[in-house]
Parts: sequence; C-alpha cells; structure tokens
Amino acid sequence: MIKKICAACVATMLISSVAMAEDKKDNLPSEVNADAIEYDMNTGVVAAEGNVLLKHGTAKATGLHALFNVNTKEAQLIGNVIVVREDMRITCNALMSNGQGHMMADGNVIATQNLAPNEKYPNGDTRTFTGEHIDYFSDDRKHVIIPNGGLAKSEVEGTFTADKMEGWIDDERYLGTGNAHLISKQRNLEAGGDQVDYDGKQEGKAVVTGNAWAIQDNNTIRGNRLTVYLADDGTLKAEPKVQMPEEFSKAFEQKPEPDKTSEPEKTPTQVKEDTVTINPDEATANES
Repeated sequence: MIKKICAACVATMLISSVAMAEDKKDNLPSEVNADAIEYDMNTGVVAAEGNVLLKHGTAKATGLHALFNVNTKEAQLIGNVIVVREDMRITCNALMSNGQGHMMADGNVIATQNLAPNEKYPNGDTRTFTGEHIDYFSDDRKHVIIPNGGLAKSEVEGTFTADKMEGWIDDERYLGTGNAHLISKQRNLEAGGDQVDYDGKQEGKAVVTGNAWAIQDNNTIRGNRLTVYLADDGTLKAEPKVQMPEEFSKAFEQKPEPDKTSEPEKTPTQVKEDTVTINPDEATANES
C-alpha cells in the first residue's frame, strides 16, 4: 500500500523506519523531508519531490527528486544534488548511494574537502576533485575514482590531471593514467608521462613512467621511468636508485697508497733480482 504523506508527517514515518532497521548492521537514524512524499510501507521505499532533504547519520543530501529505501539506506537523487559527509562536500546532477559507503555521482561532479590546519598544513588546505563521473568510497580511506578523466587540485600542493584518476585522500596518494600531468607550484615542479603515481604523505615522491619528463627551474630530465623525490623545503631531491655494476664502481675506486714504513726500500740490485728470471741453459752456454 502506498501512502501520500505531507512533509509535516515525516517524523512519524521515520520512527517506524528506524524500528524496521534495528536488526540491520547500519541502524543510524534517518530523516526525509520534501514538498511531497510517497511511502511504500511494504518495500520501505520513499519517493520525494521538491526541496528534498535526506539525512542519515552524519551525512545529508539535497536535491529536486529522490528515492530512498529506509531499510537498505540506498538512495537516488536527481537535480542540483548536494551531499555533505564529514569534511567532504559533493555537488552533481545525479547521485546514487548503495547505503554502504559507496556513492556514484554523475554530471558536473565537484567534490571538495576542507582540511583543518595541522603540522604539515599550518593554514589547512582545500582539495577539489572534478569530473563527469566520480565514484567515492568513504569507508576506504576516502577512495575516489574518476574513470573518464578529471582534475585533482590542492590549494597548497598544486594540480593533477589524467585520462583516468584514482586517489586515496586519507593517504595523500593519487594515481593518474594516460596523459598524466602534475604541477606543484610550491616546488616549482612540473612532470608528466603515461602514468604518475604521487605519494605526498609517506615518502613525498612522484613516480613517472612512460615518456616521462620533469621540469624544475628550467632544468629538464627525461626517461622511461623517473622517480622524483620531493624535499620538505621545496627543492628537488634526486637520489640514484639504479644499481651500478660492481666493475663500474671499482674502476673509480681510489686505491690506497702503500705504507712505505712497513718494509725497507729495495736497492736497484734487489729489484733486478726480484724481477728478472734467469734461464739456466742460457747461463751454461754463455759460460762455455
């Protein structure tokens, strides 16, 4: 049976929806507000129209139209969608959520994270991810996938673009594949290649592979694989990671000078005796 419910009656409906979800793993309270709402008590699906506001736990979402399952927490929103969860804000044309921490956003997607001041970023940071489609896994270290190309931007670190992008925001690690391009304004560094793997948290480095190049202060390096180590003071720190052959290293080793005090100097006669071998046959022939 489907019932039409006015916005003022939503609270009563929510009490029963939470009770139905008590045996589920996710039993956080939910709230649905809109100009008009239809609720199917058999399926637990809420259809909302006009000024829709969905709340579930600490997350909330707004849009023009919405479908929400009060049992599974699955949701679909269309039109001027805005989603806020913890420190992440997402705007898009349409959004789907499976109720288990996976959100799929379509159309003019902009995801913004405001990072609070900390030891590494004394003034905080604002990070932005844009693309036509973004998958976001909030419970997997804020995992972001931009499959059809997009941009990741940090107000402090710079910008990162590629044909396909993937990032783990909590780890400050981003992977770009296809026409990958990294610009670090803080370090006056620009790099690109077929793939860029950027790790800004643990080691502070960018690994560029395939037609790789990097420019800093008008200095350019190129190769099939480049590893750029990013120093904290903004300078480019290069460390050789190629294992040189042992013969190559030995060729340039500085040989220690012999200790002349350890043995007496040899006289010219001694040197001759030590270095010349006499053939006994030749000696007998000369004597005769």
